[in-house]
Amino acid sequence: MDREQAAIVIDGACRAYELPDLSRLVALHEVDLTIPTGSFVSIIGPSGCGKSTLLRLIGGLEQPDRGTVTVDGMTPKQAAADKRLGLVPQGAALLPWLSVLKNVSLPAKVNRRHNRTPLPDMEALLRRAGLGDAMYKLPSELSGGMQQRAAIVRAFGLRPDVMLMDEPFSALDEFTRESLQEQLLDLWEETRSTVVFVTHSISEAVRLSDQVIVMAPRPGRIVETIDIDLPRPRTPELVASQEFHAYELQIRDHLRFAFDHSEVAASEVGEA
Repeated sequence: MDREQAAIVIDGACRAYELPDLSRLVALHEVDLTIPTGSFVSIIGPSGCGKSTLLRLIGGLEQPDRGTVTVDGMTPKQAAADKRLGLVPQGAALLPWLSVLKNVSLPAKVNRRHNRTPLPDMEALLRRAGLGDAMYKLPSELSGGMQQRAAIVRAFGLRPDVMLMDEPFSALDEFTRESLQEQLLDLWEETRSTVVFVTHSISEAVRLSDQVIVMAPRPGRIVETIDIDLPRPRTPELVASQEFHAYELQIRDHLRFAFDHSEVAASEVGEA
């Protein structure tokens, strides 16, 4: 891959935290990752493997202790200032006194420096996300799934080059989760932002992604990168196919192996 044309390039990124007992937690150790422009990449791994830390490094919310992170050839802070980054957190975080339409339209009004013109028709995006009948309602009148849909539409509203998503569907039931996966892919197909999606769900990672990054804990590190060579759209028939389940088994095997060998890896880092 031509690294100069990649959306995200991470070289040897390390991040550690000092704990209250004066011990040291290595959240990320020597992470190398190159993410192609316009791709949908999921990061999966057990709790404590550094998934969210890696997302924060890409978003410029934290700095690596060693190594480098670039987004569109610039530092993450520069990319954020240039409105190239979007973020969808675990909670919708909608303003309770504004309608859904006003919530999703707000970023374009407050971010006068955005460079994405023309901006998308937010009413059309809401309708596409199944919120056409809810756009004039307050967040309190919506279900949790509908609120999360609105948060996703809001994040895509400025057409960011890179969209960071930190387990946005983790609190939802399985049926709502699957529905939102379909609508997320619809929005992604329209905008073609580069998406980095953190998840604990193996099936979700396979269904959404062009590539799945498998991480392991103690220390947080990448142990495998799996290309998902399945056609789009990922129909229910495809999700039930042997090809789909083969990818699920492959990812599960890598997760199991990585977890079983985490203590050995931790001792090697401590000796280094």
